[in-house]
Amino acid sequence: MAHAPVTEQEQSLYEFVSTAMSTTVSVQIVGAHSNAPSLAAKAFDWFRLVEAACSRFDPSSELSRLCRAAPEWVAVSPLLFEVLRVAIGVAHASDGAFDPTVGAALFAMGFDTEWQTGRTVPAVPSGTHADWRDVEFDEATVRVRLRRPLLLDLGAVAKGFALDLAARAMAGVAECCLVAGGDLLCRGSNARGRPWRTAITDPLAPSGTVATVEVDAPEYAVCTSGGYRRCTANGHHLLVPQALAHGHTADRPVSATGMAGITVVAPQAVIADALSTAAFVMGMERAVPLLAAQGVDALLIAPDGTRVSVTGWGRSRFTLV
Repeated sequence: MAHAPVTEQEQSLYEFVSTAMSTTVSVQIVGAHSNAPSLAAKAFDWFRLVEAACSRFDPSSELSRLCRAAPEWVAVSPLLFEVLRVAIGVAHASDGAFDPTVGAALFAMGFDTEWQTGRTVPAVPSGTHADWRDVEFDEATVRVRLRRPLLLDLGAVAKGFALDLAARAMAGVAECCLVAGGDLLCRGSNARGRPWRTAITDPLAPSGTVATVEVDAPEYAVCTSGGYRRCTANGHHLLVPQALAHGHTADRPVSATGMAGITVVAPQAVIADALSTAAFVMGMERAVPLLAAQGVDALLIAPDGTRVSVTGWGRSRFTLV
């Protein structure tokens, strides 16, 4: 973990940087805080705890043990239980567009190696008809059961969950920004006393920016999904789960093509993270009513460059560039 003071404006801004969950994580703290290093360390600890519970690349993770135990009931930690429950809740709300059971399909696409360690874990065959309905919960005993062999992937929800937990660990900091890859959570104002401003990558020209967003809320998350972020020769990582139940198998997965990119703004990162993935897979026509109903703001970019905004929360101002 490294830290360095950034040029002082109206207030000092300190940034702490580490790596976790296959991405770079940074914690920016505005103002003088004598315990800033320890606060940042606690925030990073949450990313590592979530990764230890939810990684499909670590054979000793809780998630991996759960997958190996199918179809038995398994007692899990409250952390993994809650991440899974959120994932299945979004799967239900999106009619399966978001589906955490696509791990074997991702493996077949070539997303089989953890970038930091180079570790590859053998896939568990998911079968033609496996989907999110194969995950069952027992809330009284905090147990989970997979009805059939599955390889779960929580990459589209775990990072947002870690951002929310890290922010909670920094509850005493009035102004800060946590960034994990393309996702972030902001609180208060920046070092100039102004709202945090986030640049949104142009999915059709990833070296450029398509818009900026400012949010009128004391705390909020901004999460982006795009097919340009993670790709192999077989396609990008945002798959169409329904294809697995309509003649396709985990050996021949299909990447979603109805959207170029989407940025979702919500009060919580875990919600913005999951909904950005679900909406990308659904495509423009189906995604807009889902996002409005879920009470979030969003900027959607179609493959032809068409831009559509959603104001389900009504706190965001997107400025196109």
